[in-house]
Amino acid sequence: MDPSSQNSSTAGNGILPTPAGGGGAHANTPASTPTTNSGIAVLDPAEEQKQNLIQSINSIQKTLGLLHQLYLTVSSFNVASQLPLLQRLNSLVAELHTMQKLAENCNIQVPMEVVNLIDDGKNPDEFTKDVINSCIAKNQITKGKTDAFKSLRKYLLEELEQAFPDEVESFREIRASSAAVFILDKYSL
Repeated sequence: MDPSSQNSSTAGNGILPTPAGGGGAHANTPASTPTTNSGIAVLDPAEEQKQNLIQSINSIQKTLGLLHQLYLTVSSFNVASQLPLLQRLNSLVAELHTMQKLAENCNIQVPMEVVNLIDDGKNPDEFTKDVINSCIAKNQITKGKTDAFKSLRKYLLEELEQAFPDEVESFREIRASSAAVFILDKYSL
């Protein structure tokens, strides 16, 4: 991102400086971030995505503030307020440009159902609630199937033990020894 295209009120990275954090281009970078020999911070992809998202959110908040200022200027417009109006319009355009550049670095997948709920004026948390309820229902069905197979296995072993007690005993010994070998192999890796 080219800092020369930034509004002078930004900290060089497209976001407003935070009052308590000391500002600067790397104000949101954790102190324990590894650096290369050239002193440039190296972020893992998850941390980089988080930083991009934070910068995008800050840009959105700044844009909303600029829109509010623009609204106030337009609502009380007179000839003397033409220059502030133009300055605020230019600031808004610059911040929208910054927001667009920041948005290119954010890869967020939003389900269409959420967008449709927002368009319909509904709470997007309904989508989350529906997804969780669907998962719970599927988990209950899967648990029911698993329990049914366990009870079928138990029933079959009981029936087989009555008909073929020696074979079932050797089956249990083989199964126990193979389970022990599996556990040993699993923990020896």
